[in-house]
Amino acid sequence: MNWIRFCAVALVGAAAVSAASAGEAPELAEMVAAGTLPPLEERLPESPYVYEPVERIGDYGGEWRRAILGGGDQHNILRTIGYHNLVRWNREWDEVIPHVADSFEISDDATTFTFHLRPGHKWSDGEPFTADDILFWYEDVLMNPELTPGIDPLWTVAGEPMKVVKVDDQTVRFEFSAPYATFIDRLAYGFGAPPTIYPRHYLQQFHKDYNPDGIDALIAESAVADDWVGLFNSKIAPTWTVGYWQNTEIPTLHPWKLTAPYSGTSRVVAERNPWYFGVDPEGNQLPYIDRIVWNQVEDIEVLLLSALNGEIDYQLRHLGNPNNKSVISQNMESRDYRLFDVMNSAANQPTLYLNLTHMDPVKREIFQNRDFRVALSHAIDREELLDLVYLGQGHISQAAPRPESPFYVERMANQYLEFDPDLANQILDDAGFAERDADGWRLGPDGQPISFVILASAGDGRIETAELVTDYWKDVGINAQFRQVDRSLMTTSLIGNDYDAYVWDSPGGLSDAISDPRGYFPFNKTVIFIAPLWAEWFMDPTTGEEPPAEIVRQMELYRTIDTLADPAERIARMKEVLEMSADYFYSIGIRQPPPGFGIAKNNFRNILDPLPMAGPLWRSAPESVQYFIEQQ
Repeated sequence: MNWIRFCAVALVGAAAVSAASAGEAPELAEMVAAGTLPPLEERLPESPYVYEPVERIGDYGGEWRRAILGGGDQHNILRTIGYHNLVRWNREWDEVIPHVADSFEISDDATTFTFHLRPGHKWSDGEPFTADDILFWYEDVLMNPELTPGIDPLWTVAGEPMKVVKVDDQTVRFEFSAPYATFIDRLAYGFGAPPTIYPRHYLQQFHKDYNPDGIDALIAESAVADDWVGLFNSKIAPTWTVGYWQNTEIPTLHPWKLTAPYSGTSRVVAERNPWYFGVDPEGNQLPYIDRIVWNQVEDIEVLLLSALNGEIDYQLRHLGNPNNKSVISQNMESRDYRLFDVMNSAANQPTLYLNLTHMDPVKREIFQNRDFRVALSHAIDREELLDLVYLGQGHISQAAPRPESPFYVERMANQYLEFDPDLANQILDDAGFAERDADGWRLGPDGQPISFVILASAGDGRIETAELVTDYWKDVGINAQFRQVDRSLMTTSLIGNDYDAYVWDSPGGLSDAISDPRGYFPFNKTVIFIAPLWAEWFMDPTTGEEPPAEIVRQMELYRTIDTLADPAERIARMKEVLEMSADYFYSIGIRQPPPGFGIAKNNFRNILDPLPMAGPLWRSAPESVQYFIEQQ
């Protein structure tokens, strides 16, 4: 008997609803009456997804105002509207439930995953969403080496890509050559989006296999592409990259569809999707809110000013810094908003990462020296940093799962945290860096002063941390500087292996440690945290660079987790992997962050408080579809 999970409706057992009895937004009802939009019963699938409201059935209408930074702030959009995978985590983040899929089944040996789609489900342009769309993504994108030169580990097991089989128009089967016990959990995270974002009817015109006669003309017309691969990629990109949010033409399954792109304009706009597949328990089609507007601002200070001026209706991104809380709280009454809690699950924030696969052989040798990294850790005054940057909030720690996580490893969290410049100096001397120049800078193996740049982008105290850390390291003879860059430029540098060091965070603080270990070993080149070339090799051993033997052993051990059906065995195996991370000491952590906060106008309702948050758990989407603005 198959291990079956199914759900015709979603969240806390809401009763099934009939599309024929459902309500809709007044503006859509007017379009139906005018004959410019089909009736609601023709737009909803046979079994719509039912969202249980947090407070009550909502009011239709209104504009949700937010703020967004220029450059690489696309997660601001993604986390608001973009989390619509085949499956999702429930509100409590303790169970995976169907979402775009109507139901799913898992074989007893965890090698086969069957997804039943919702009959009548349609893209935002009214075209059917079927198994053919998923097959197009699998056969013509994922398995096309020109479009996908390296396959993400999410879609492989034991190094072998999955097979996707069309059973019928509404059923697809994902088949793996070996057990993949964690696949359904991984699919529910944000990076599991690809099967549901590739509309075949739209994208096939840009694919050479489907449009061999017309593709050259389209390339010639393009202002950004020199070949068909560039053309195709200019029309569709992963949702977590900027590119996806720059094409307003592409049909989507999301509740709002972009009408003004994220591409240097003064604002980004998303309008209600009339074909959205979600309803409330009374059958009213969601979303309640008409449109979302992100005003693009220059920096976080301007964004904060927008919040203080009452120009933001609901937002947590870029605002939840503890340094902001006092001034934001002082303006609540006059600007008619309230604060809500955000349960931050990050393992560490901020975290310092040296480029262990640096293209400069001298810097690579220095950075790969474990004692060098240990010494730098001891040279950081975390107590002072915590007070100056984070007002004393948070718990000093290395990058490691939190104590409340089943994956907690005490040694990993607590090693090398003591601020001891004398010890740091001694370790550096003993590690081969005792020689100094006339200015006191330690010399590397090439006889030149050790000097490198830490990249930092705005937000969450990263720039302030980088500035302090460079001062601490100068005190032990290491000439480090920091440079502020926007996130998109930093991402380009990381993927290109063109950087010395950078400051970010480390995900995987709770149960996501097993499925999102980017902060614990070289795991994924597309979202870099540690050692780009080793991460590339882990994804595809024909590319990148094979790591040292002990890291290869760690990677091999991690891959065995997917073969273990027993959750207790998976936890134990992951803790072995983390013990190896503690041995190698890949990164230098600062603190485990406390709960954060966001702001909401007092008439902005149905929000979760506290809001569970994690790196790949892209909230507030999909809960945002049942948010509403109280109409007076």
